[in-house]
Amino acid sequence: MAELIAQTAKLAHSTAVSLLAHSQIKEGAKIPEILLKDNPETATVKVHDTPGKILIVGVPGAFTPPCSSQVPGYIENYQKSRVVKFVDKGFGGIYIVSVNDAFVMNAWKEKLAPQGTPVHFVADDTAHFVSALGLVMDATGLLGGPRSKRFVIIAQDGKVVRVKVEDEAPNVTVTKADAILAESEI
Repeated sequence: MAELIAQTAKLAHSTAVSLLAHSQIKEGAKIPEILLKDNPETATVKVHDTPGKILIVGVPGAFTPPCSSQVPGYIENYQKSRVVKFVDKGFGGIYIVSVNDAFVMNAWKEKLAPQGTPVHFVADDTAHFVSALGLVMDATGLLGGPRSKRFVIIAQDGKVVRVKVEDEAPNVTVTKADAILAESEI
């Protein structure tokens, strides 16, 4: 009986991810008009309405080892005294998005940037945003349910300029801050 329940639960999670999934967003497309949360009470972050050039960095889970090693590169390279930084390349904001609640995202931000940071940590607690981007995956085995694929979107005035997605969630190669900064055309 327990095996049957486990199989049914696994099937239900896989079905939920399939229902949530859309085709992957493409260059030139508009960022979905879905609010994200930077505080626990209300969804207030409108990345789709943010003027100028921004980065949206999707990660599978706050506090996971690969994500906790990837995100500091964005914090360190945003505006600190580095040779080339995201501000120098015209970025007005960096948004770290994960399918976690706002409490978790705020705690993770405090852990990674105890002195504060202008990098925004926002919650997609229902996975609607990453689903609308077509960047949701089934992480039931490790993280308990649907999660964000690891991705970076460069957006300009609400439209996608470039999309980078890792082949495997644990990998941090094409979405690494230094790799994004190194692209001459961004």
